Amino acid sequence: MPSSSDRGGPGGSAAPGGPGGSGKSGGLGGSGRSGGPGGSVLPVGLRASVRAVVTEADTAAAMGSGDVPVLATPRLLALAEAATVAAVGPSLGAGFTSVGTSAALEHRRASPLGAEIDVEAELTEVDGQRLVFSFIARAADTDEDVVVGAGTVERVVLDRARFIARAAQNPAVDRG
Repeated sequence: MPSSSDRGGPGGSAAPGGPGGSGKSGGLGGSGRSGGPGGSVLPVGLRASVRAVVTEADTAAAMGSGDVPVLATPRLLALAEAATVAAVGPSLGAGFTSVGTSAALEHRRASPLGAEIDVEAELTEVDGQRLVFSFIARAADTDEDVVVGAGTVERVVLDRARFIARAAQNPAVDRG
């Protein structure tokens, strides 16, 4: 299970926001503009990281994305998304959440069973309800700067209850 190190989360130490900010703000908005629920600004620079040890369940063989016992690319993406959620979740207004809409990932290096991975995400752009993050994954169990992967994730902030209600009314249908 990954541990969060964004704002003193479980198993982590405090690493608030990015340049020039505390990393805390209510509601949603961005880039100095008011927007979204509550009209508050969600500052660029919010960041968080998650750390995980590669287990059998995290491997390409177990996830069906390959047949080798190394960190699966889908698992690396899930860790990146977890870091993005940790970065902005505490700053969203009550009743709001964010959902992933797009991702680009370059998986650069294999990570075997037992490897410790640290994935850091930073909010780099806010455009109304659209949030863009960059992330980098590094081997955490070495003194060298070993980059495992990097990329971007986009999320949209929305009203959680309305989203769940709409999803229930329009479930995904296999059109196969």
